[in-house]
Amino acid sequence: MLQQHSLSEQSRFSKLFVTLHIGKTLRHAGISKSFGLSSLAVFQIVFSLVFEGKNWFRLLESDRGADLPGKDVIYRFLNQTSFAWRRFLQTLSLRIVLYFESLISSSRVRVFIVDDSVLSRNRSKKEELLARVFDHSTGKFIKGYTLLTLGWSDGFSFAPLDFVMLSSAKLANRICEMASNLSKRSAGYKRRMEAFSRKPDAVVALLERALKAGFTADYVLMDSWFTQVPLFRQLTGKGLGVIGMVKEMKQHYLVQGTRMTLREVFQSLPKSNAKDIKGSVIVQTTCGLPVKLVFVRNRNKKREWLAILSTDVTLDAAEIVRIYGMRWSIETFFKVTKSYLKLGTEFQGRSFDQLISHTTIVFSRYLAMEYERRQSSDDRTLGGLFFLFADEVRDLDYQTALQQLMNLFLEMSQANTKKNKTSVFCQLEEWISSLPSYIKGLFRDLSCES
Repeated sequence: MLQQHSLSEQSRFSKLFVTLHIGKTLRHAGISKSFGLSSLAVFQIVFSLVFEGKNWFRLLESDRGADLPGKDVIYRFLNQTSFAWRRFLQTLSLRIVLYFESLISSSRVRVFIVDDSVLSRNRSKKEELLARVFDHSTGKFIKGYTLLTLGWSDGFSFAPLDFVMLSSAKLANRICEMASNLSKRSAGYKRRMEAFSRKPDAVVALLERALKAGFTADYVLMDSWFTQVPLFRQLTGKGLGVIGMVKEMKQHYLVQGTRMTLREVFQSLPKSNAKDIKGSVIVQTTCGLPVKLVFVRNRNKKREWLAILSTDVTLDAAEIVRIYGMRWSIETFFKVTKSYLKLGTEFQGRSFDQLISHTTIVFSRYLAMEYERRQSSDDRTLGGLFFLFADEVRDLDYQTALQQLMNLFLEMSQANTKKNKTSVFCQLEEWISSLPSYIKGLFRDLSCES
């Protein structure tokens, strides 16, 4: 726990708030209080809870409890409808992403990554906008929310940029409705209305906001749940290339004027003795959009293959696989936030505003840790002299990307198997091992408790 570490390490952790201008960012987002403790002080208390290994009630009962505000102060802060938490997260993310950008060359590939994860609420009954949502990992409907997340990566660091907390667009699937006494001008009301969006529409909105905020990337990476023709047509129209895994569905492709299914396209390719990439071909979608399909051997099933689609037909097949391997970073992100940073479990309440504010704080924790990880493990942070002696941060190599691709496939198809859990934890341990020592120790303490 944090108390067990040296005072110098605690001081370094506290200075992070000053370095990242958290107080200024809160004010810029309209997150302020008219009396009592400042918003920065309350934010710091909630932010640091997970690193102290205590929940809010245990902290109140500890020796520090007398110096802390009452629980009503915290809950009023988290339940405030007028706070623009999205603006806060985007401003903080942009500051950290621009720092990452300063450490890499202009030719390095940067990507947006879109993915969703389910926040289960099986024991809840009256939580605002609670719904029956489909969990792709189990193939079942559960009570909860779908967290649709947009992230940025340069292949070394991952930064969450924005998210939409989805309920259900179908009235029959919604268990609870939204509160009725809300101002339609408030940020909270707008976040609630977003909860009824369809996933493809929400993805487009996330990317539009990111581009408007100043984020840039070369490609958008997504899994097979999102790689549909209508969606990537919209994204290519905005100047964004799309690389995503595709499944064998009713979707057809035009090969020299002939309509073919994905399997028929693969069978039409000349046989290849290549170890990993079984072949690639440029085809057209039924709406006339040229795309490149890359077929990769599935190492887990010798007679099966996986297909990756790229709207950039100029890319080499191996490069498409390598870039798509960068998508693994969002899987690590979800694992860290749920298992260690208490996403969706730290506070219990019925307000949708609390769900939004706490998720933003959890994402802020991850951003701060990624910033510290880059500070401690990237020698380029030592200054300009390093540029005279070393190349930029090593790109994700092809073999590693291919292995991560296999792990992603396992996660989609066999989410509950022991082999899959082992691969996820191996990647997670690799991420934790590169953290600064004073944060890495916190994870050891937390993992022992879990």
